[in-house]
Amino acid sequence: MTSRNVSRNTVEAIVRQLLRETNGSKEGVADAIVAAFSDGAAAPTPAPAPVETVKPRKSELVVSISARHIHLTDADVETLFGKGAKLTKMKDLYQDGFFAANETVMLIGPRRRMLPSVRILGPTRKESQVELSFTDAISLGIDPPVRESGKLDDTPGCVLVGPAGVVELKRGVIRAARHVHMGPEDAAYYGVKDKEMMKLRVESGVCSVVLEDVLVRIGKNIKLEVHLDTDEGNAVDLEHATKIELIK
Repeated sequence: MTSRNVSRNTVEAIVRQLLRETNGSKEGVADAIVAAFSDGAAAPTPAPAPVETVKPRKSELVVSISARHIHLTDADVETLFGKGAKLTKMKDLYQDGFFAANETVMLIGPRRRMLPSVRILGPTRKESQVELSFTDAISLGIDPPVRESGKLDDTPGCVLVGPAGVVELKRGVIRAARHVHMGPEDAAYYGVKDKEMMKLRVESGVCSVVLEDVLVRIGKNIKLEVHLDTDEGNAVDLEHATKIELIK
């Protein structure tokens, strides 16, 4: 069984002829090419398309304390601050495109317990969400579950009071699960996938702590950054940390 050597010009002429004869049918052209280019042998297998690979990268690890804060919808911003109101930037956060706003609101929990000034983070979202530490929740008389951001089913609500109005959230109060943001290159370096769990080891003088269940959140154009809440940051004495590492 031998294959025929065919020049490029001959191939192009045969393909044009086959297209005319088969009325452009891809199946018909494929069958005819097999018959025309070989003596009963299968047509040559085309080279596979190149597979996109991600080059591993070790970035500088940043660990940030995520204090109590609120994410709002556009509609809730207008209710709290007036028709047509928009969030205004106080300072940029570590992740590109995210910022702490100048605007704050009062947060009221059950039995009228309150936090007088809670910072809003931008940009706005599709659903409003309040993120508290365990200590905050106790002081407000709220029992929020530990959740990934945006997972708001079966969460308690609260009341937000702004200079122009009041918003009563039926749900949306959580204790944010500690997590690490990273891009595909950092994920390849650590050998982890989105939603997997890692560990964070913190050495602070005589205090060395390993935090388990650090949720991995992977996205394009994301910098390597761990988020802990205020209670967690204080517990590991993050301010005086001498060594921090992520462990799979």
